[in-house]
Amino acid sequence: MPDDNVAGERQLAAALARCAAGDKAALRVIYDAEAARMTGVAFRILRRRDLAEEATQDAFVRIWRNARSFDASRGAARGWIYAVLRNRALSILRDEGRFDSADDAGLAAAAEEPVVERLPENSALRRCLEALDVKYRSAIVYSYVHGLSHGELAGKLNVPLGTAKSWTRRGMLSLQECMG
Repeated sequence: MPDDNVAGERQLAAALARCAAGDKAALRVIYDAEAARMTGVAFRILRRRDLAEEATQDAFVRIWRNARSFDASRGAARGWIYAVLRNRALSILRDEGRFDSADDAGLAAAAEEPVVERLPENSALRRCLEALDVKYRSAIVYSYVHGLSHGELAGKLNVPLGTAKSWTRRGMLSLQECMG
């Protein structure tokens, strides 16, 4: 299986190089290999199929236009492709007006409560998440469930970047201790 991953990565890197040279068939190679998975990733971020499909389509346009900026010495082709997709999906979230800053921890807690409530009542993860301080729980849920970066998390919770990083780290340490 690891050989399949290496071969797939090489195929994607070669296809990106061909896209940069203007080979439209190379974009089809990337599409055939990744489009379904990309739509799934976008759906996890956007929670709407139509927006996920839009994000995937937009990502392919951006991949085609910006393929020259891919540098294999700086990272994996698949990572670059999914970074393009994630950035596009997050832009759509902001454009849709669902990415407003929370004014206080109460709004943040209200936004992440359904995630915790969807876990089985006897789940150790649910018990541990409920035991966390609200700010730590919000940081973890926004980061790991909604896919926000530290910078996006800071904006969402209306706190400095260092605070967002600290809350995420402390929350994860407390969660690991509780789950351990």
